[in-house]
Amino acid sequence: MNAISTGALRADTLSTFDPALAYINAHSFDEPTLVISRDRVLAQYKALQAGLGAARIHYAVKANPAPEVIKILADQGSGFDAASRAEIALCLAAGAAPEKISFGNTIKKPGDIAFAHAAGIGLFAADSLSELEKIAAQAPGAKVYLRVLVQNSLADWPLSRKFGCAPAMLPELMQAADALGLIVHGLSFHVGSQTRQASAWAPVLDQIAPHWHAARAAGFDLQLLNIGGGFPADYGQDIAPPSQYAADVMALVQARFGAVAEIMAEPGRGLVAGAGHIAAQVLLVARKDTADLHRWVYLDIGRFSGLAETEGEAIRYPFVTAHDGGETGPCILAGPSCDSADILYEKRPVQLPLALQSGDKIVIRNCGAYTSSYASVGFNGFPPLHVTVI
Repeated sequence: MNAISTGALRADTLSTFDPALAYINAHSFDEPTLVISRDRVLAQYKALQAGLGAARIHYAVKANPAPEVIKILADQGSGFDAASRAEIALCLAAGAAPEKISFGNTIKKPGDIAFAHAAGIGLFAADSLSELEKIAAQAPGAKVYLRVLVQNSLADWPLSRKFGCAPAMLPELMQAADALGLIVHGLSFHVGSQTRQASAWAPVLDQIAPHWHAARAAGFDLQLLNIGGGFPADYGQDIAPPSQYAADVMALVQARFGAVAEIMAEPGRGLVAGAGHIAAQVLLVARKDTADLHRWVYLDIGRFSGLAETEGEAIRYPFVTAHDGGETGPCILAGPSCDSADILYEKRPVQLPLALQSGDKIVIRNCGAYTSSYASVGFNGFPPLHVTVI
């Protein structure tokens, strides 16, 4: 693949210093590359933690498992939400204490539960009787938190019914956990990824709070409220600054739950998305018909090489080019593979400069989350997304 054009980005795109964007501007790349700024990860962590106050951050490792990112957060004393044996091992290797890692996947292999237990991890998620039985067998006496299914998510990337139990099942599952010798430590839920307004948490919290108070009234000494993720990234839409957003969420939690011994938050996207941008290349600009009102712009990165969240056009990334500021027109944006599903934005075309041409550098902004971790190992022969941490 030819190196990406080194044409400089417009100065106004660099008016607020962004280490990753400046690095991309100064370098050429032989393949699509995600550039992550350590400084931006650290700054976002501190901003979110300031707003969360007493709540503890457990970074959702799946958002970006780059060892350098995990190390930065481990050095800050962050907790981690791990979904697999590999993610647990990654966090331990970075120096995270076992007691700061929760096994947050509700679908686990017995052997992986045993591995986590042997490593000193004592906090596990569950949403079914079968999962509780596995935990009891492989990690006797462990603490568990039950994930509750919530409705009416207002998130841009709503989560499905795959995780969580119906609230009506909670008494049965808590009793079963107790009978199995497990410690019923708390409840968890997820408002859905990219919940842009803190106020959108209110209806979800209203669903969970009565069950929390009912469980405590029934004699279950719940200590942990895991509020999950949902903290948004900046994709060019109005969102509150991270500290303010987190503080607003905590105010909503406090109003409904009162004093809670432990509150855990699991930001992923909201912690690392803005720390990284992808350096990509325009491969082709074409029209399918002379009468077309829009162009097709093909990039050297697509849905299978890191941009999976363009599915349904749910996550809409901002772009930067050397031609920004000039006249623009609507474009259908697509990836390079020989798969007709590899179209990023078509229902809502993207406005890109008319001067854009094959060979131009194009930067996909704020995609430090759910890109490298979603990239395939090499579909159609295109390489997986390369990652550089600066």
